[in-house]
Amino acid sequence: MSDVRATTRSQELYADARELLPGGVNSPVRAMKAIGREPIFIARGAGSRVWDVDRNEYVDWVSSWGPLILGHAHPAVVEAVAEAAARGTSFGAPTEAEVQLALEMSGRMPSVEMMRMTSSGTEATMSAIRLARAVTGREKVLKFAGAYHGHVDGLLTEAGSGLATQGIPASPGVPAAATAATVTVPWNAPETLPSSSDLAAILVEPIPANMGVVPPHDRFLETLRAEADRSGALLIFDEVITGFRVARGGAQGHLNVLPDLTIMGKVIGGGLPAAAFGGWRELMERIAPAGDVYQAGTLSGNPLATAAAVATLRQLGDAAYGRLAETTETLAGGLREAAAEAGVALTVQSVPGLVTPFFSDRPVWNYAQAAKADLQAYAAFARALLDRGVYPPPSQFEAWFPSLAHTQEDIEHTLDAAREAFGEVADR
Repeated sequence: MSDVRATTRSQELYADARELLPGGVNSPVRAMKAIGREPIFIARGAGSRVWDVDRNEYVDWVSSWGPLILGHAHPAVVEAVAEAAARGTSFGAPTEAEVQLALEMSGRMPSVEMMRMTSSGTEATMSAIRLARAVTGREKVLKFAGAYHGHVDGLLTEAGSGLATQGIPASPGVPAAATAATVTVPWNAPETLPSSSDLAAILVEPIPANMGVVPPHDRFLETLRAEADRSGALLIFDEVITGFRVARGGAQGHLNVLPDLTIMGKVIGGGLPAAAFGGWRELMERIAPAGDVYQAGTLSGNPLATAAAVATLRQLGDAAYGRLAETTETLAGGLREAAAEAGVALTVQSVPGLVTPFFSDRPVWNYAQAAKADLQAYAAFARALLDRGVYPPPSQFEAWFPSLAHTQEDIEHTLDAAREAFGEVADR
């Protein structure tokens, strides 16, 4: 099956981009440095496939890092965005679509009685923390090592996603004062939770996917809920990745644990920039202009993003989530079998809509264990897949994102490529 692809035009564009964009990209993981190659420039996408500027075709398991649960250029989403754009791209004023989207989202997540739209997950996280501090009158925020909650200054300590991929423990330019109120503890380790009662918030990805997919141990989220109740802190779920992806009601619906505030993104934009934070009514009514906690955004809830979001969510019923779960497990199981046949140590961890193959001989339960995975093996594996028409996340610390557009044919092509790629890894 070996089919190494020429990427001449991508290389030319990358050379030009490095003169104009830091590192030649607009988000670090896109540079593909972690897998030891130059980036591929994408020209278009349809369904489960993308094509690069050199006309190479790939089965896409990145799915724009999660938003494209319906696949690329889904007709219902394209039609909704086109119709919205024809009416006007931005007004800076309320629109009916914002209300429709809020109704759709609150109907899926019982804990989200009210919400505020933003343009990015980082903005939503920053605003949720501000609200928690205002409500509690406290400053400290508890987070977990390996979790990534956007590039908020105070949350870049021991973060996952791009920081883990680049090997950056924090970031220059972040004042010490910004992180002084952040308490970081290991994931899945209830014994490390602080016993103090001075926390404003416990901030958590209920199913972490920014150090790879690392589900919570049994009862761990219930422990966090109980600790928040005991200490008076607000429990904040960062569902930017898991929200409306792992289940109709997100991870909180899937695992039956309700937070006080929820951060949402990715799927709710249907591929356009959109995010939100929401929660119980009495908390959200502190947000201006209803209350005294200030938050604003010129393009928040813009007509194109809200149109894409409503069109996307209306495609996501119980049958759709059943299909997504089946696709996920077929891919995960196939990767396990292919690695075993090749004699490659691989642990595949998954929940509906999310998969990570860790090059590790044991389950991964926290960031320290994820960091011990064989990163060079993953890099060789990813390069080999790209050479064979499969586009995986170019980082061991990111999730693969199955979509409703992925077919059995896509999975079979991926597993055929994986068998050859595992052979190359085993022969290193």
